[in-house]
Amino acid sequence: MSAADPIPTDEVVRTVLVDILALDHDRVAAFTPATALFGSLPELDSMAVAALLTELEDRLHIIIDDDEVDGEMLESFGALVDFVSAKKRA
Repeated sequence: MSAADPIPTDEVVRTVLVDILALDHDRVAAFTPATALFGSLPELDSMAVAALLTELEDRLHIIIDDDEVDGEMLESFGALVDFVSAKKRA
């Protein structure tokens, strides 16, 4: 987190999950790094993945290439946050 980026990455990811997947805010607030995402959240289907990643790109001013998208980066909340954090630093 910096002065130019005052909202922690995990909070942005939580907000996008709520906004794009229409998940309950309290449910997403309770997500830990180990919380399973793709394959465990029925709301996160292949169409939702595209919308989720597009929204993360828009909000965080990052570019996610198609070849970077895989099951591992969507496996858990922590994996997604780590991926997005790495993209922000790149």
